[in-house]
Amino acid sequence: MAAAFGAVGGRWKLTILYWLAHGELHFAGLTRRVAPISHKVLTQQLRELQADGLVQRLPTGAVPAPVIYRLTPYGETLLPLIESVRLWGEGHLRRGAGPVARVCAETVSPRH
Repeated sequence: MAAAFGAVGGRWKLTILYWLAHGELHFAGLTRRVAPISHKVLTQQLRELQADGLVQRLPTGAVPAPVIYRLTPYGETLLPLIESVRLWGEGHLRRGAGPVARVCAETVSPRH
């Protein structure tokens, strides 16, 4: 459990992986989807996900060209876990989740 939580635990990593599961994204696209994450925290989380071999960073040209992020094949092995967590969260909200989950649900609009 410790190794799993080290790789994907925390407030943002599963959300970042969820959106990258829908396709590669530029940093700005990730920022919009994972809001209200700060640029600094998103950068830190992406670097950690890269270090664990879950996310690939693809520069599109010379600096300051946009950078694209996508799941690696190893990162794609997390898709069943991510979907399970998403489904559990939906069920938790339907069940009448506690105040923390309700606040999260109110601040996140569905973007599929």
